[in-house]
Amino acid sequence: MRITDVKPYPVWGGNRNFFFVKVETDDGLYGIGEGGLTWRENACAEAVNHLKSLLVGEDPSRIEHLWQVMFRAGFFPADRVIASAIGAIDIALWDLRGKALGVPVYELLGGKVRDRVVCYPHVQGATTEALVAHSRELVAEGWKFLRFGVPSQGAVFEPARAVRDAVSQFAAIREAVGDDIEICIDAHTRLDPPDAIRLCRELEQYRPFFVEDPLRCENMHSFEALSRHVAVPLAAGEQFATKWEFRELIERDLIQYCRVDLCICAGITESRKVAGWCETHYIPLAPHNPLGPVSTAACLHLDLATSNFAVQELPRVPGTILPEVFPKQVPFEAGYLLPPTAPGLGVEFDEEAARDGEVRLGHSPQLRREDGAFTNW
Repeated sequence: MRITDVKPYPVWGGNRNFFFVKVETDDGLYGIGEGGLTWRENACAEAVNHLKSLLVGEDPSRIEHLWQVMFRAGFFPADRVIASAIGAIDIALWDLRGKALGVPVYELLGGKVRDRVVCYPHVQGATTEALVAHSRELVAEGWKFLRFGVPSQGAVFEPARAVRDAVSQFAAIREAVGDDIEICIDAHTRLDPPDAIRLCRELEQYRPFFVEDPLRCENMHSFEALSRHVAVPLAAGEQFATKWEFRELIERDLIQYCRVDLCICAGITESRKVAGWCETHYIPLAPHNPLGPVSTAACLHLDLATSNFAVQELPRVPGTILPEVFPKQVPFEAGYLLPPTAPGLGVEFDEEAARDGEVRLGHSPQLRREDGAFTNW
C-alpha cells in the first residue's frame, strides 16, 4: 500500500471552522484526520499541501517514521501551524492503519483499559441563573462532570470583577448539583498571577476538579510561583505543539492534569508520548477537544488505551456536529463516549459534503479591558 494523495479540507461548521485531512492510498482505503489550530485553518491547509510531497509514494503503515520526516525535514522545529498539520495527517494514518488491519485504533494502542470514557460538557449561560439551570439539565441527562469559564462582561474583561463573578457562579453551581458532580473551571489564560492566585484560593472551599489554564502558556516557569500559593489542582497544555513544550510542567510537577490536544500536539503519535511521560509523574490526562467528530474519535481511542486518564472534554455530542460530512460518528450515551467496533477511528467521511462547507476567514473573539487595552480571550 502506498499513499497517493493528501487532501486538506477546511470546513465551516455553523459557528466556527473545522479542519480535516484525508489521506488516500492506491488500494482504495483512506484515513481521516483533524487539525486544531482554530481560525488558522487556511494556514494549516497550506502546511498540509507542503508536507504532501514528503508523503506521496510512501508506505502509510510507517507512522512513526513519517512523523519524524514531517517534523524534522524542514530543519526548523515545527510550530503550532506545522504541528497541527502533522497532527491531522498523523491521526489519518492511524485511522488508515486500523482499517487496513480491520481493528479499531485503540487495539493498535495496546487495547482497552476501560469500557467507557467519562466526559464533560460546556455549561452555557450569560447569568448565574442560566448557568445553574443548564447545569441541572446536564446532570439530569447523566453527565458526571461540568465545566464553565471565567466570565467576561460582553467584550470587556476586568480580572478582579471576573474572579468575583466566577467564584459566585461556582458556588451557585456547586449548591445546585451537590458534591457528587465534579466541576471544572477554565480561566482560558485570561489571568495574570495575582488574580489567578486569588481565584484559586477562593475556589478551594468549593472543591474544583481542576482550574484550567489560569496563566498564559509562553512562560511555564510562572506556574511554579502559582503552585506555591494555591492548593487546587491545576490543568494546562492545550496550546502546546510538542512534547518538549510540556517538559517543564511535567518534570517539575507544576500541573495535576494534562490538557494535551491531539490535533495541535502533532497527533496520536506525539500525544501518546506525552501521556507516557505524564504517567511517570502520576499526572492524568484530560484531553483538550473543542473540535469536531474526528478529534473526538481520536481522543476516545487514546483515552480507552491510556491508564492515566481522568476526563474527556466534549462540548459537541457525536452526531450533533457536521452530520452531513460525517454520517457515522463514535457512540455516546449519558455523559460517556463508548468504544467503537468499526476498524480505524470509527467515523465515515463524505468528501462531497466537505467540499460544500467552505471555510470562513475570521479571528477568535476579541476582549479588552475597560481602559481599552487588548487582553486575552
